[in-house]
Amino acid sequence: MKTIQFRCVVAGLKRCYCLPILLLVPLILSTLVPAFADLADLPDTIVRIKRGIVGIGTMQKTRRPPAILTGTGFVVADGRHVVTNAHNITKELNQKRKEYLAVFLGQGRNPELRAAQVVALDERHDLAILKFGGKALSPLRLADDVKGVREGELYAFTGYPLGAVLGLYAATNRGIISAVTPIIIPTMHGQKISSAMIKYLENPFIVFQLDATAYPGNSGSPLYDTATGRVIGIINMVFVKGIKENAITNPSGITYAIPANHARKLLENHGLKP
Repeated sequence: MKTIQFRCVVAGLKRCYCLPILLLVPLILSTLVPAFADLADLPDTIVRIKRGIVGIGTMQKTRRPPAILTGTGFVVADGRHVVTNAHNITKELNQKRKEYLAVFLGQGRNPELRAAQVVALDERHDLAILKFGGKALSPLRLADDVKGVREGELYAFTGYPLGAVLGLYAATNRGIISAVTPIIIPTMHGQKISSAMIKYLENPFIVFQLDATAYPGNSGSPLYDTATGRVIGIINMVFVKGIKENAITNPSGITYAIPANHARKLLENHGLKP
């Protein structure tokens, strides 16, 4: 049987240890196999996830361009409801010019547009629920509990990081949970504290920080388990950075997600099954 020699020096004494190489193999595999298994599942998970990914925006036929994408959303509940960020919703539509809120379905240069309406808003957590008509889509499921989410775990998110300039093409990124952190960190300088920040200092909630880069178009994208596809958070670029990062700096390469339990509560409060 082949052996490997490990030589070490402790307190000036040299010792030589011989371990059977076969004894190391199970130890190495037990560490690597779970991580590779999750990554092996990711391509199939993405296929399922993309069936429930939609664009959020507005439509006005007399405008150029007529369709404007403001962010991402994902289908939940009965397949006709969407979770997204509240800041993705255009608050003042041009009724005279027949501008309306819309969800963008499909892929490519000619996506299908369906009129949508706001069912619920949670401004504090920057969440919104929309409803659209027509044929139901494949809903994504929210995780039952996000208290078990741990730093170092790997997750993925799918959305429209660059809008729809070249058509509707969803992109997927992955990264680890780098921190489970309050939405705001107190600053040493009072002049840097805004009225909005004071409101959250009184009762901050927890957000997930990721070591992955998202863009404004990703706002509203689902953050999900790479193997099961269960959604544990909602990607948010504008809202969290505006509250958290203004207290210190404005770093790049950091993304935040609102825990999915807030979306679950909003859905349940309106009689919808997450």
